[in-house]
Amino acid sequence: MTRALSKHDPAKKWSGPTRSYDLIKEFVIALVVVAILAGGLAAVFSSPDDPALTLKSWSTADPADFVQTSVGELAGTTTSAGYGAPYNTAAEGQVLGPLKLQKWAGVRIPINPAKDFVISPLLILPDAAVKQAVNEWNVATADAQTKWATAYADALAKSPKSTSLEDAAGAYGPVPTITTALLTMAQNGALDGALTTSDTPLPTNFTKPMLFIADSGTYFPDLASAQHLSGDQWGVMNETGSWPGQSWLWLFSFFYQVEPFKSSENADTQVMSLLGLLTLLLMFLPLIPLLRRIPYRIPIHRLIWRDWYRRKKA
Repeated sequence: MTRALSKHDPAKKWSGPTRSYDLIKEFVIALVVVAILAGGLAAVFSSPDDPALTLKSWSTADPADFVQTSVGELAGTTTSAGYGAPYNTAAEGQVLGPLKLQKWAGVRIPINPAKDFVISPLLILPDAAVKQAVNEWNVATADAQTKWATAYADALAKSPKSTSLEDAAGAYGPVPTITTALLTMAQNGALDGALTTSDTPLPTNFTKPMLFIADSGTYFPDLASAQHLSGDQWGVMNETGSWPGQSWLWLFSFFYQVEPFKSSENADTQVMSLLGLLTLLLMFLPLIPLLRRIPYRIPIHRLIWRDWYRRKKA
């Protein structure tokens, strides 16, 4: 059975004028134009590409702070040493009322700052004096290690610009030799490689160097403050330099600036839980008897759509 073709039938073969069209040419032109525009706009308006902060840059820019932090790792007084899960059991960590969330998560990335950040990296050095100092540290009791490191930390605190102090009385044990060797190792870039490849042959795990840098006394916090990235500067929603940041994170940042979250040790858990609750309330608003009547009691939508309601009434 056949059907008659009308002059407007889309199945009818086109009999009008035609012209050649090079689809590949058009695609290439469009691709080149878009690539040039994207590259140009990215060069002018993209986020800053600041160089990564490394142990080498830190130890070179502020060697005294690096040494003091290293001694703190040996003494067990840094943030990492007392952080708790997932790195160690030194603290319970974040809690939400009776819920010990961080502790329940457990130690999944076991890290001993004194051993992993300071002692173990020095084992790859061929220097006999360093090996002897490391061996002296390893065979000493925990009390002796703490006594040496604490005494040296107190001495350095009295000489804040110093990177090494004489130990005529032997009160510091092998700590001066250990920290001086670690400083040299960091300044030539070897420490960055030693920490990133300590658990894998590929330098892809930056957990240890990041924790070490985060323990710094003044260097890292000062850099963060200069870039407006600290917590009291709404840092989580800012970008480095004078660039606009993640403005959608303002609500998270807001709660960190007000009490009781501002002074709470469990602010992270509290803020995230509160925002989770607010998100659930928004999601299930149509199902909550009292809340879903709010638009009827406070008809703000009528003010926004007043022209529509006016025409509807007319």
